[in-house]
Amino acid sequence: MVTRRRTDGTRPVAAEGAPDAVGEEAAGGEVAAAEGSAPPVSVLRPVRAGNGFEETLEQVLQLLRLGLVPPGDRLPAERELAQHLGVSRVTLREVLKVLQDQGMVESRRGRYGGTFVLPRASAADGSDELRRRVAAVDVEDTLRFREVLETGAAGLCADGLAAEGEGRLRAALEATQGARLEDYRRQDTLLHLTLAELSGSVSLAAGYASVRATLNELLDCIPLLVRNLEHSQQQHAAVVEAVLDRDAEAAREMMREHCAGTAALLRGFLA
Repeated sequence: MVTRRRTDGTRPVAAEGAPDAVGEEAAGGEVAAAEGSAPPVSVLRPVRAGNGFEETLEQVLQLLRLGLVPPGDRLPAERELAQHLGVSRVTLREVLKVLQDQGMVESRRGRYGGTFVLPRASAADGSDELRRRVAAVDVEDTLRFREVLETGAAGLCADGLAAEGEGRLRAALEATQGARLEDYRRQDTLLHLTLAELSGSVSLAAGYASVRATLNELLDCIPLLVRNLEHSQQQHAAVVEAVLDRDAEAAREMMREHCAGTAALLRGFLA
């Protein structure tokens, strides 16, 4: 379960990171998109293992939010973006599809096609409300505190969980797996609260309930992304498996990775 690190302490690039064998866009616009452009790829970094989709989305959103690719301009070619991010073009296309669904970019076909940045909407997507909520909290402090509590709870649960606790944890996981999209966030919250309660620390559980309430205020202002939810479910299952296997190190590491994915999404949409 544990993501191995290199001897220099860095994480390896995700296995999906190698650019795939998919050919150029059927639209024929990829080559033209790269001609004569000076893409701001210097701000991009290879994504880490474990959260390829979320971190790719975070970085592409950063390009847009910082205005490094202004409205009406074309994003760097898919191949170039994928190489700089260290992800497959399949993953990159899923990210671009999310941005297109959110009305942030559009895909154009033909010789001069590619992915173009659209003017930012006036907040029909709830961004004004998001900014109001962000202004009321220290987002980075919330994310760090959440990670500390979550990884601690996962490790404590793995160190000693009674049979009754195992049943509760399995039931909470199953509830997230069968949840409807509109009920997913509530079930997700209940799973994490169950882990906090089963840690055996009343203070930890109370602290997590508070920080989760703040986190949900922010999460409620960003879209539910199916790809991200599927990935979260895989991570949930891995955390629960590690806890039930009494592998505290794996439980902490998987939970840390899960928290990092959520943080990447929020940072992307908050900027």
